[in-house]
Amino acid sequence: MNPRRRAFWQFGTLIAVAIALILLFPPALAFVEMAARELRYFWWLILLLALAIWLIWGIGRRPKP
Repeated sequence: MNPRRRAFWQFGTLIAVAIALILLFPPALAFVEMAARELRYFWWLILLLALAIWLIWGIGRRPKP
């Protein structure tokens, strides 16, 4: 699998997980709406998204020797 295809699948997985969470947990949608209105909650949303991206791209990477 070439790097471009792998990046596409990782991004698609991230979007699918976000949509699934919003559909499965309606309070998550309420949290995102509240975060858009209140900046102090928006930072938590940014941190959660950064963690999700870091976990997706960090899984399967071997540490450099």
